[in-house]
Amino acid sequence: MGIEYASTVDHPIDEVFAWHTRPGAMRRLVPPWQPMRVVKETESLADGTAILGLPGGLRWIAKHDPAGYHPPNQFVDVLSSDGLMTMPPRVIGWWRHVHKYNEDGPGRTRVLDEVDTTVPGAALRSTFAYRHRQLAEDLAAHRDAAQAGAGQLVVAITGSSGLVGTALSAFLSTGGHRVIRLVRGEPTGDNERRWDPDNPAPDLLSGVDALVHLAGESIAGRFTEAHRRAIRSSRVEPTRRLAEIAAATPGFGAFVSASAIGYYGHDCGEQVLDENSPRGKGFLADVVADWEAATRPAAEAGRRVVLVRTGIIQSAAGGTLKLLRPLFAAGLGGRLGSGRQWLSWIGIDDMLDIYYRAIYDNRLTGPVNAVAPNPVRNAEYTKVLASTLRRPALLPVPSFGPRLLLGKQGATELAEANQRVAPAALEALGHRFRQASVDDVLAHQLGHDPAPGVVKLTL
Repeated sequence: MGIEYASTVDHPIDEVFAWHTRPGAMRRLVPPWQPMRVVKETESLADGTAILGLPGGLRWIAKHDPAGYHPPNQFVDVLSSDGLMTMPPRVIGWWRHVHKYNEDGPGRTRVLDEVDTTVPGAALRSTFAYRHRQLAEDLAAHRDAAQAGAGQLVVAITGSSGLVGTALSAFLSTGGHRVIRLVRGEPTGDNERRWDPDNPAPDLLSGVDALVHLAGESIAGRFTEAHRRAIRSSRVEPTRRLAEIAAATPGFGAFVSASAIGYYGHDCGEQVLDENSPRGKGFLADVVADWEAATRPAAEAGRRVVLVRTGIIQSAAGGTLKLLRPLFAAGLGGRLGSGRQWLSWIGIDDMLDIYYRAIYDNRLTGPVNAVAPNPVRNAEYTKVLASTLRRPALLPVPSFGPRLLLGKQGATELAEANQRVAPAALEALGHRFRQASVDDVLAHQLGHDPAPGVVKLTL
């Protein structure tokens, strides 16, 4: 039993195979809706071992078979075991996965996954549809960067353990770039440096081409005085100190800082907001404005500064979609209040592409709206989410619901925010979005993508 899944990508076979050999490849291919995480990537496709974490502390061990390693055409992994916590997955019987690559015309590669397993092939279809699309679109993004003259870059990242930071680190690594994680604890290797937000070392960014600054206290939660203080203090002063270090570091390139569409305020009506729209009112608008202003030392020193004003990120692995999915899957979801408020969203993979472009594209500077080109009203979003999960959306959420969880200010500025934001700066550069419609991003994130390849279920 099992599955054969094939598709063709418009990239040379050597590039396709090399992508799979780099750190981050496995993390880019594990579907976000599945209850597993990458514990350890393989050190070699020839004879290494990869480990996936499963619920309850269980482990899935994939051992690579030296006899099946024929670069750049093939590598093989099989299910193995090592200790008590790795035995339960063996109840499925067996798993042998042959990864095949063959030239399919000039600059094109046919990618074929052959899985021999006791798991029904139909249950694997969505996983391989996701994997093949991720591969094709990641390779396309790296090709765009190479054609723009990016070369191999050294990129430092704060907040590298968060939702965006984890994905961005893996994404950049598969492109052949070196990622240096700025961590608050003791570094565990050459690709980590200790970062003290209150007193960063003067040589923190030595040898770095670009910094992606993602660190900051989560804004989710009740807007108590302590929470508001943590949101502000984790952003403004640490950003200013990093900007001063960037300004003083010879050869440093781009300072790319996270920001948010909260800059425009929380109740913007029907107005379409672009990067030139004025600052709004409210706690988050004030914080974002001060957060962005904290990057001035870098800009004044002639460094290119990009402020990534992020919309509502769509990822089944975290954020609002992860919270909403079980509720809607149970048939208990629905619009929030009237459902008329605008939701400016962005898929996690498009978010990575935007940060990537901010790193290498010298034309991008200042504020950049990191949102998809098609915002939707809350009622439409919840309808599409329910439809994707094949559930009804009949139970509107009354306004007092979010206020119980977030408090009055939190509900007003987060759950009930009404922001119709356009990615004008990106569109002016002809930026290509992977998922421009909410239907597409939710289908991809939740495992309901139409299969882009040829599927054959085996007995």
